[in-house]
Amino acid sequence: MWRPSAVLKAPRSRWTYAVPAIGVAAGLLFGVSATTSQGSDLRPGTRDLVQVVQDGNRRVAGQAADVAGLQSDVKRLGIRDAPGSSKLRSTQSTADAYAGDAGLTKATGKVVTVSLNDSTRDPSTLPQGANLDWLVVHQQDVQAVVNALWAGGASAMMLMDQRVISTSAVRCVGNTLLLQGRVYSPPFVIKAMGDPATLRKALNDSPAVQNYQAYVPLAGLGYDVQTSDKETFPAYQGALDLKYAKVGK
Repeated sequence: MWRPSAVLKAPRSRWTYAVPAIGVAAGLLFGVSATTSQGSDLRPGTRDLVQVVQDGNRRVAGQAADVAGLQSDVKRLGIRDAPGSSKLRSTQSTADAYAGDAGLTKATGKVVTVSLNDSTRDPSTLPQGANLDWLVVHQQDVQAVVNALWAGGASAMMLMDQRVISTSAVRCVGNTLLLQGRVYSPPFVIKAMGDPATLRKALNDSPAVQNYQAYVPLAGLGYDVQTSDKETFPAYQGALDLKYAKVGK
């Protein structure tokens, strides 16, 4: 009697086990991604760096406005609710007397404006031995102007559109200026309030500013000084706590 030959079972492929495992892992990853994203895009489209900086500046400006409003509320509520003791009135009077010198109030007066700008000159036209650093405004250049104007008796100062005080830090990242959380591109504009003749003399007498001025004709850097009879600076709104220095006892 003829018998059919036995059918041999083929060995299971490793994909038989791998495919379900991969499916489970993919499902787990999808679940984690959905939980993490909370409905947002985990991989947003690439944004232009300028747009990123502008968004950051708008965010910081909005936060600064919020801080100014809260500070105003604190002062108003303090006046309304604080005990009306003579000691409190004396302390408040002392604080108000120093507020102007500390830059915490608006200031109006004559102003000297200094503008520093990068060069637009073709690098191939630079003198022999020059390098590309000659073409940009550096942190020490901005700091030199700021220091000279303070030394010249400036009673108030603005850097770009922000009020600065004697403890404000001037920091540059590449050819951009970082000031109180906001980023600025050249030209860098420094305004100082005080006697115009004295401020201009302080600029001309500063060795650091003289060094910058020497590169104006050599590399085409921008340097301009203007005087205005009357301007008003807003009150300083940055932090007052010293992070890297303390008053000696």
